[in-house]
Amino acid sequence: MNSLPKIITVGFLAGLLVLIRVFENELFYDPYLLFFQDDYLRMDYPKREVFKLTAFTTLRYILNSVISLGIIYVVFKDKSMIKFAGILYVIAYVVLLILFLYYVLNPKQEDYLIFFYIRRFLIQPIFLLLFLPAFYYFKKT
Repeated sequence: MNSLPKIITVGFLAGLLVLIRVFENELFYDPYLLFFQDDYLRMDYPKREVFKLTAFTTLRYILNSVISLGIIYVVFKDKSMIKFAGILYVIAYVVLLILFLYYVLNPKQEDYLIFFYIRRFLIQPIFLLLFLPAFYYFKKT
């Protein structure tokens, strides 16, 4: 694949990630969106439906992960990297979801910051930002 179609495809996939972020309020149930936008240290902890929150967080993680794997595939054209990244995404999901549920079910004000970052890894394509340079470096060496 020459570079122009590759750039267009990566741009399209990145645009999908942006759309997920732009329409997060309409697409996903997440009472923490407003909570963490405001002064959460002075606010009451939001009421939440744990199953619904977990389901929508999982959906968002899956969407971001699949699109991110698509970007990695388009950039590197290496199925072994996709398999490795996929395994890392699954492991990260299991670990992060366990921590996420712990903090959802046991909210303490002193844990809000760590909970914020755990949640961020689940709902944003941060792993893509980590994997692209790592795989690029791996390919170069």
